[in-house]
Amino acid sequence: MNWLLIKFAILVILLNPLQNIANDDNFNKNPVQSVTRERAVATLPKENITLYATERDGYLQKFRLEVNGNSRLFPYWMNVSEEAFSPKIYFNDINSNGEKGLIIVLTTGTGTGIIEQNVHVFHKTKSNLGYVYKEILVDNPMAIISKNVKTNLTKSEAIIKIGNKETVINIENLGIKPENLFSDISTGNIIKFDVLNNELTAIIGAQVSPVGGFIGNFHISYIFKDNMYQMKKIEFIANEN
Repeated sequence: MNWLLIKFAILVILLNPLQNIANDDNFNKNPVQSVTRERAVATLPKENITLYATERDGYLQKFRLEVNGNSRLFPYWMNVSEEAFSPKIYFNDINSNGEKGLIIVLTTGTGTGIIEQNVHVFHKTKSNLGYVYKEILVDNPMAIISKNVKTNLTKSEAIIKIGNKETVINIENLGIKPENLFSDISTGNIIKFDVLNNELTAIIGAQVSPVGGFIGNFHISYIFKDNMYQMKKIEFIANEN
């Protein structure tokens, strides 16, 4: 009888920790991740070009580019999932050589007064397997501004100098208190890409204050040179308001 009691006691001890784990609300809980099946997120039907991706945790991921039935994966690309900022595809002769290139613009970040985009450009190239699209490097627009633009901000004026051209903007009518002004003109919150007049163009916003301080955009047009897209021209377009 004593031996049976001892066996029962041992069994209770062994089962009790398992029961505690089973009742622990924090045990074996995996965070719920919203994942969708692959779907088309941008397309050019006439060119037989479609960009696919899956949505996960508010971002489009695992991109797949299909051109004339041939696919290529881009697992490290990302784009916010908001429909208003869906990926964009252009098929234009931005190289001025009579051959259209493939341009894909992705929006990686958004917020109040914030738009962050990056661009991927592909040229049609002949290979041993036939014609393929090869990605071409695009110079960073923020690096271009750093090299070519000088700015100065006072309590009354925003001064922008590009080469020999100087733009002076009166900021007093913006109604911004001096203590709310940046120490200098900020150019990091709005980074966009577009194709304007068959030229790849980066559009970089300029601000003097976090709120109500938008004064205009830098437009950087690109040219294909030395196997990459480099700055062709940079200009500042002041806000009409």
